[in-house]
Amino acid sequence: MGPFSRETWAQRLGTFRASPSAFMAGPEGEDLGRDLLSDLRSEKLSEPMKVALLALSLEYPAQLWPDAPAAEAAATSLLDTLVLLPPRPSALRRPLLLAATTALVAGGALSPASGASGRLLPLLLGLASGRDLGRSFGPASEQRPLQATAWECLRELESCRPGLLGGCLGLLRALLGREGPAQPLSLLLALALRNALVIQARAGAGLQGLLTAGDSSMEGGPWNWTLAEEGEVHLQPQAPSWPAAEEGECGLAALELSPEEARELRATVAQLLDSSYLLTPVAQAQLLWLLGWALRGLRGQPPVLFKPQLVRLLGTAQLTLLHAMLALKAAFGEALFTAQDEALLLRRLTLAAQHPALPLPIHLFYLHCLLNFPENWPLGPTDEEAAPLLLGSQLCRGLLPSLLHEPMALLARLHLLCLLCVEDEEKEEKGQDRSPRHYLEELLAGLRQRAALDGGPRALATLCFQASYLVAHCLAGQPVVLTPLTQGLAQLYRTRPALAPHFVDLLDQVGPELQEPLRVALRQEVVSRPGREEALRWHLQMLARVADGDAQSATLSFLRAAATHCTDWGLQQALLRVCRALLRAGVGGGLADLLQALARQLEDPDGQDHARLYYILLAHLAGPKLGVALGPSLAAPALASSLVAENQGFAAALMVLEPVYSLELRFRVEGQVYAPLGAVHVPCLCPGRPTRPLLLPLQPRRPAPARLTVRALYTTPSGLTCHTHLPPLLVTFADLFLPFPRPPEGAQLDFFEELWGSCLPKGTESRLWCPLGPGGLEALVSHHLEPFVVVAQPPVSYLIAIRLPPDSRLLLRLEAAQSDGVPVALRTDNWAVLPLAGDYLRGLSADG
Repeated sequence: MGPFSRETWAQRLGTFRASPSAFMAGPEGEDLGRDLLSDLRSEKLSEPMKVALLALSLEYPAQLWPDAPAAEAAATSLLDTLVLLPPRPSALRRPLLLAATTALVAGGALSPASGASGRLLPLLLGLASGRDLGRSFGPASEQRPLQATAWECLRELESCRPGLLGGCLGLLRALLGREGPAQPLSLLLALALRNALVIQARAGAGLQGLLTAGDSSMEGGPWNWTLAEEGEVHLQPQAPSWPAAEEGECGLAALELSPEEARELRATVAQLLDSSYLLTPVAQAQLLWLLGWALRGLRGQPPVLFKPQLVRLLGTAQLTLLHAMLALKAAFGEALFTAQDEALLLRRLTLAAQHPALPLPIHLFYLHCLLNFPENWPLGPTDEEAAPLLLGSQLCRGLLPSLLHEPMALLARLHLLCLLCVEDEEKEEKGQDRSPRHYLEELLAGLRQRAALDGGPRALATLCFQASYLVAHCLAGQPVVLTPLTQGLAQLYRTRPALAPHFVDLLDQVGPELQEPLRVALRQEVVSRPGREEALRWHLQMLARVADGDAQSATLSFLRAAATHCTDWGLQQALLRVCRALLRAGVGGGLADLLQALARQLEDPDGQDHARLYYILLAHLAGPKLGVALGPSLAAPALASSLVAENQGFAAALMVLEPVYSLELRFRVEGQVYAPLGAVHVPCLCPGRPTRPLLLPLQPRRPAPARLTVRALYTTPSGLTCHTHLPPLLVTFADLFLPFPRPPEGAQLDFFEELWGSCLPKGTESRLWCPLGPGGLEALVSHHLEPFVVVAQPPVSYLIAIRLPPDSRLLLRLEAAQSDGVPVALRTDNWAVLPLAGDYLRGLSADG
């Protein structure tokens, strides 16, 4: 079969990129790699198409060459194609070098027994050292780009086989002196040096003249396959953290260097560092990482070599360089950084973090650096006097958290505030009106106040509990902070019991310093305020987590009072879960009476069976055996039983692999935003059978988004009655939109103007800028607002009227659209709709 045409290859490449796995499993998948290698030599294909084929081999080498023999054959063919290129300038030489290198590495074919490896490695080294390799490698104008590509290929090989270039250190060092500060060469030498030091340290050997050896001084050529085999782990060029200081004899401290080797090593490092300022910021940072890792813990190599770079970088505005400098500080500490250096660096970080125009990710980066600045952490055990912080209240006054900050920024600033509170110790600092501890208490009180808003956004409650956990984690040893925190959280639960799941999660995460007092306080809140209906559900969920052998009388009294209100299956199961918790805690006589009463009183058969079972276990089993009986079940329940073990997961039951009968869906709207929603009954669900849409008759009491919790009660073919919680159902602001009745033809403008005028003075008006995507205003309206358009003058003007249940309206004037956005005037007769409408409009362009 002859070579494929350009159009055929374009189609094949498009199909492959759409789904590589599906293409390779199809009839053409097996031949794709062979056809690609063959057509690279075809004169019918243009060079740009051949470059596209090589790009595919660089992106998907594992799919094209799935094993070592295939990779070996591919690399051999690519090298043959490279040699056969005519001497004129060509755009294929550099991609061919990269493709051959990638094939050997990705296919696992790089080895001393590989013929392609034996051809590629000398070729790369020859190109890297600037040797004349003949006319087949193009004119002189291509030699410099080819040399840079060869350096990149060698760095890739050294990254994947650490130690491979150990025998080339002397040659690379000589090249750096001859070529000058070439960025790929500098990074290649630094990587090879780091790998050689680590591997030789593990072997307990010295450098053995590697820094002075030429390319022909080692037996078998410059490729050190022995070092490559000893480099067992895959060392990353830019590691996220430094090696552990406790590496012992396996660390760099075990490396024995002769005086001459130590001198040559210092000279090599100084050579790399002295010219590093000519590299790009990212390359400089990578170089500092590599050399810092190479010298950290190495005896006889003082970190003073980095001092000139430190002086230069203390004023840098590049985040990558700042990160690398902080890594050097973590590695060498006082051996490299003076007290003045630390103070200057800390002040720079603090001032930079306060810049008002910083994007959030960069702001969080600066805060992260401050939080991990070593001198910010007090030294010594918690019962000893801690060292003073360099980061004092005066320095970070502008970094104190506020309720107006973004959640992530607020939590990071709160972490800083906790550091200050560690040193506060209930003392007012001189020159300050309030101590950090008082500021912390006010902030937490504000967060709890926002979380207590009935029907408020879930994100506010989540942020409150995240902040509470952070404070409990950082200030676990300070009762003066934890006591008001416990009291405030108990007050929050009293105000909004619907946050019970958050409290349960918090109790599971915090340490005993907060866990025990908070558990006692929450139990007291529950048993002293028996609730009904919705609140009772949360009280029982909370009590199942906090109930124990203490306060038995109050707990049992609460359960007896609550039992009269547990009229549905879900509440009865929640009540029985509390009984189960009391059983595990060893509660005795009073619980037996309650279980007997529940066995008679509960209407649901499942509840009756559970109550009888718990009573029998309590009456006949001692403590240890009772704990085993109530532990996780290792077997599925018997088919003849109508009970499903409480500790058995419902993941399998949620998937309809078999029929489901008598399905009842129960919905509950958080807060009082919507009217109660009745249960929905579905007689049967069968796999493979189409189902009709489920329409929910929502009745909003005010136009606001909502979150519906969903529970399901159903029966399996084996007779088991199952109960589970389904993922929540979110009702967005846009889900509430309803159109107005369509006005008569020709009266649309008058109809809209009448609505527009009726919104004031009762309502409000606002204006904002709505960014537009590539499709412009017409595409935005057609995708999101088409049913609500009253008057349209595309593509620059639309008048839109939206009805919001129960009795509100939202009117939009989108006029004089420009290429990047459109000014929007909006009116509503309900001022509470305004922020929701603004958020919705600002998000339209992001949604397309």
